[in-house]
Amino acid sequence: MSDSELRAFYLRYVEELNAHRFDNMNEFIDEHTTLNGEPATRDDLLAVQKADVDAVPDLHWELKELLIDGDRLAVRAVNTGTPVKEWLGVAPTGASFEIVEYAIYQVRDGRFVHMTALHDASELRRQLTG
Repeated sequence: MSDSELRAFYLRYVEELNAHRFDNMNEFIDEHTTLNGEPATRDDLLAVQKADVDAVPDLHWELKELLIDGDRLAVRAVNTGTPVKEWLGVAPTGASFEIVEYAIYQVRDGRFVHMTALHDASELRRQLTG
């Protein structure tokens, strides 16, 4: 994929995430991938995404930066939401959060085959309990 095709691909992916249309993830995520260095299936990833949205129905990803190097993408995004159920070990309090996420993806044959994401979990918990 060219840089412009990868950019369009990622923007479509984020659009589907923000619409919480997980049935469309076959277009983006390979059947067998890695998540944070561990082997995973598409169904494993979807289970995580669905559980997050179940607990945080307004979960939203806002792309701030997207860098492309060959078949790899580096992303800086801002994630926001308000949990309505226990999430990450924190009971809902009505508090919202806004955290920065850094992610690296590798695309092969038009789908993600490696996905790594990092965010400041202590800052997230501070916002939800503070």
